[in-house]
Amino acid sequence: MKTTLVSGLLGLLVAVPPSHSLLAGDLEPGFVSLFNGRDLAGWRTIRQRNQGWLVRDGLLICPEGEGAKLLTEKEYSDFILRFEFKLRPGGNNGVGVRVPIDGHASIDGMEIQILDNTAPKYAGIRPYQTHGSVYGLIPARRGALAPVGEWNRQEIALLGRRVKVTLNGTVIVSANLNDIRDAEALQRHPGVMRSRGHVGLLGHSTHVEFRNLRIKDLGGEQPDNLAPEGFQALFNGMDLEGWKGLVANPKQRAAMDPAELAAAQREADVKMRKHWRVEEGVLIFDGKGHSLCSRQDFRDFELWVDWKIEPDGDSGIYLRGSPQIQIWADPEGSGAMWNNKKNPSQPKLAADHPVGEWNRFRILMTGEKVTVWLNHRLVVHKTVMENYWERDKPIYPTGAIELQAHGNPLYFKNVYVRRID
Repeated sequence: MKTTLVSGLLGLLVAVPPSHSLLAGDLEPGFVSLFNGRDLAGWRTIRQRNQGWLVRDGLLICPEGEGAKLLTEKEYSDFILRFEFKLRPGGNNGVGVRVPIDGHASIDGMEIQILDNTAPKYAGIRPYQTHGSVYGLIPARRGALAPVGEWNRQEIALLGRRVKVTLNGTVIVSANLNDIRDAEALQRHPGVMRSRGHVGLLGHSTHVEFRNLRIKDLGGEQPDNLAPEGFQALFNGMDLEGWKGLVANPKQRAAMDPAELAAAQREADVKMRKHWRVEEGVLIFDGKGHSLCSRQDFRDFELWVDWKIEPDGDSGIYLRGSPQIQIWADPEGSGAMWNNKKNPSQPKLAADHPVGEWNRFRILMTGEKVTVWLNHRLVVHKTVMENYWERDKPIYPTGAIELQAHGNPLYFKNVYVRRID
């Protein structure tokens, strides 16, 4: 039902109004203007190189030689963005979607390419670098651009993981980001995992003009414990279905015969239910007992987990049964692989919310490599996760997801997984 709804909404987003200078009363229902035609109110300039972006005769202009980004002050999750642009020969720019303030738009967020495909200097570009493409990931259809020097009308629609780009009335991209299965591409462009961020205009040192930028905000709060499209809810918000108690560690379990393992699992499940419970849609650990394990094993996956700790709290997320994506109240910050010895074991930055507030992990694991977003900040990128249990071996190819018990109360919700393998 949800897939049908999202597909149906995207199917409606192709009627871009004809090119003209929009006044407030001309805006389509539900849309608000992002550019007032007079100044940069509502925008932030990031890394200005020269004179910055210009406002002239009602146009928003990236002048020759300017590489600054313009980002909206407001963040958006799901939206429809409409605008007009005009290129000069060799023009190159981009529209950032769900991008953070810091970082690289096409890596830490997503970039919809703005490009003069006809320029000889771009003759050898890759398909995913052409105009309208989700840069580095999804190629756009060619042939819909107006001639250089004429105005183009474009619409970008983002609904969950679905993206649609319409250029001059022609759909040039219609894709589900969950269909990207190339592990290296996902690790190289972790911004596809972001669910919200700023809209941006990305200067690439060529003269490009914009006008009539407006947006319809389709964002809203997602109900707790209801998996987004393409994901499976590991926690249903009602009970402990799909979870089991912890039995030893992967190396020790592998040495058990089936009867011994089954008996140990029954005992672990009994103990687990004494200390893990569900209240009002939250998975709660009372601070005693052992870790909670998914009944399913996973190979390559994307995992979302919301978590909360109390003062001096300490926990972690085990991937493939191995420690761990760190959770704690330390000023260093959560999210890193604390047990690594040879590879990085600290986060790039501290992104935790204050103790007692909810945090969200978005974790990507492909092969040995792990990328972690914490509260929409990239804290780990393409880092090898080491095998804590057997240091002379690489990380296990499959295993359970575990919520680590560490002797203090813990709270979890919105635990979703998407298989990539």
